[in-house]
Amino acid sequence: MKQVTLNHIHESLGAKMVPFAGFSMPVQYEGVNIEHETVRNGVGVFDVSHMGIFKISGPNALSLIQKVTSNDASTLVDGRAQYCYFPNEKGGVIDDIITYRVKENEYLMVVNASNIDKDWEWINKNNDINADVENLSDDYSILAIQGPKAIEAMQSITPVNLTEIKFYNFVIGEFAGINDVVISATGYTGSGGFEVYVKNKDIETVWNKVFEAGESFGIKPIGLAARDTLRLEMGYCLYGNELNDETSPLEAGLGWVTKFTKDFIASDILKAAKEEGIKNRLVGFELIGKGIPRHDYEIVDAEGNVIGKVTSGTQSPSLGKGIGMGYVPVDFAAENSQIFIRIRKNDVEAKVVKTPFYKK
Repeated sequence: MKQVTLNHIHESLGAKMVPFAGFSMPVQYEGVNIEHETVRNGVGVFDVSHMGIFKISGPNALSLIQKVTSNDASTLVDGRAQYCYFPNEKGGVIDDIITYRVKENEYLMVVNASNIDKDWEWINKNNDINADVENLSDDYSILAIQGPKAIEAMQSITPVNLTEIKFYNFVIGEFAGINDVVISATGYTGSGGFEVYVKNKDIETVWNKVFEAGESFGIKPIGLAARDTLRLEMGYCLYGNELNDETSPLEAGLGWVTKFTKDFIASDILKAAKEEGIKNRLVGFELIGKGIPRHDYEIVDAEGNVIGKVTSGTQSPSLGKGIGMGYVPVDFAAENSQIFIRIRKNDVEAKVVKTPFYKK
């Protein structure tokens, strides 16, 4: 079991540590609901150092990225990030990732922790054009400082004007006295804030200064359980739940990051699938009856016929009701369509709703 650099701090704070993607990670400190509300209303800090970071550089960097990712990275400018995915040869999803353009011929890719080895192997397998690729995953730590008070709380420890970093943009600058920190507004919670990418040798210094700066704002450490409820309230996909090697990215609603203005792996398969039309669609739903939907619970119609499965579900801390996502046939995918979630042999009524569930 791998450990993040700040493992000893999480343990000293009384975090409940669990295995996640091969790492020992803090799942919660005080409790999921308290931590969730801290991020929605104040400022909280996640240690997401288990995530992977690849550097793609050299004159052929863009060509490799264009080949292996679904989005059009040629539209990126310095300091801009882009959500996309790696399609496999059958048109499934190897991983969903974020690509950052540092400067011409230099990019960073942030990948999911559970897929670091798989993604690294995939990029190298397809790097027949000799782009320079480097796996930085073991060298860096990542803190996600999230919530509506994050910018105000952190501005005192950086000369970078945090209010000027727009969503899916980033700056490389001084933060907490450390130079060359990537400060990125690519959060996963829907409550604002940013992430900082710091070398492992400096991360404890940064952590301590972040909590000193945020003390008067009620800053708290936040575990992965609240990260999951926060992202689900926004309707964001999680790899291993909504996405996997067999998933159609078009059915998952990722057509907006599937750009047929270029050729990429399986682009012909995905283009044909788009023209043919999808059969299922990933939807959000709210329970009308009482209960909590969970991963892999069956979705059924009014006659009790199984029509799909829940990919993610929870009792929403912000909304006080059961919410979830799952794939259903397109006939059931329209807003306000009636579906039922089978919870302990009871079919609990639900309705399809537009995401995000949580509106600011």
